[in-house]
Amino acid sequence: MTSNLEAQLLALRQEGEQAIAAADTLERLEELRVSYLGKKGQLGALLRSMGQMSAEERPKIGAIANTVKEALQASLDKQRESLESAQIQAQLDAETLDVSMPGIYKPQGRIHPLNGIIDRALDVFVGLGYTVAQGLEMETDYYNFEALNTPPDHPARDMQDTFYLPDGNLLRTHTSSVQIRYMEKEEPPIHIVAPGRVYRRDNVDATHSAVFHQIELLAIDEGLTFTDLKGTIKVFLQAMFGDLPIRFRASYFPFTEPSAEVDLQWNGRWLEVMGCGMVDPNVMKSVGYDPEIYTGFAAGFGVERFAMVLHQIDDIRRLYASDLRFLRQF
Repeated sequence: MTSNLEAQLLALRQEGEQAIAAADTLERLEELRVSYLGKKGQLGALLRSMGQMSAEERPKIGAIANTVKEALQASLDKQRESLESAQIQAQLDAETLDVSMPGIYKPQGRIHPLNGIIDRALDVFVGLGYTVAQGLEMETDYYNFEALNTPPDHPARDMQDTFYLPDGNLLRTHTSSVQIRYMEKEEPPIHIVAPGRVYRRDNVDATHSAVFHQIELLAIDEGLTFTDLKGTIKVFLQAMFGDLPIRFRASYFPFTEPSAEVDLQWNGRWLEVMGCGMVDPNVMKSVGYDPEIYTGFAAGFGVERFAMVLHQIDDIRRLYASDLRFLRQF
């Protein structure tokens, strides 16, 4: 019986080493380990028959069994190391970056010149403590005109040829309507800047468009004066254009009194860049503010005009054409 069990152990070793050497995955290798060396494996099954041997035979068979176990374990360890190395190498091969290969071209996104001007302007005003406010593009006559001291028979309505809608509403002609809605909800002090798209019936040419963008600012508090307005505008224009000469000319807007146009000396000539003024007392009353307590100022400008001056653009229509040859310059 001893020689028979010995032969079975040696045969198991040979069979196991061959099977282990042929294993091509770590999962298959684990299956073989359990099959040969597990608690219910083949080696354990053979050793359980040692209970029928004499005391003299057991040491010899036990020594052979240990040799078989050690040999199988060594084969398992060697094959596991080989498979793990091969797995790592395959991963490295798959993930290796060939620096000699040309890169994949991904065009860089660019900010549209109009968005760039808006972002720059808002950064300046936010730095001065202003809050950005948004409003509706489709407005009522009250918010677009009447609350801004422009009743139905007011001649100033002729200054802005308006798009009226069938339901009686209109497309806003300026972002000043944002100021009225904001003042109705908030109490002074107020410091807001309102960017947005506006609409006017206008013949489209190199300097005019029926759809364009405005940014307006509004400040309401106790004791504000025209000097505060001039200082704010000067800081803003110097941030956008540099330290250039600025002048204020008397003008007229129905919602400010006194009103002024602001000119900037650019490339040797004066350019009109924005309008401004102290908020008219009638506007204060329309939103429930006491003009005896509060004063305020407002100013506004066209984003397209700033873009054309800063980037030396000769035709406003270029800003809307989506021509990549033009947009790639920015």
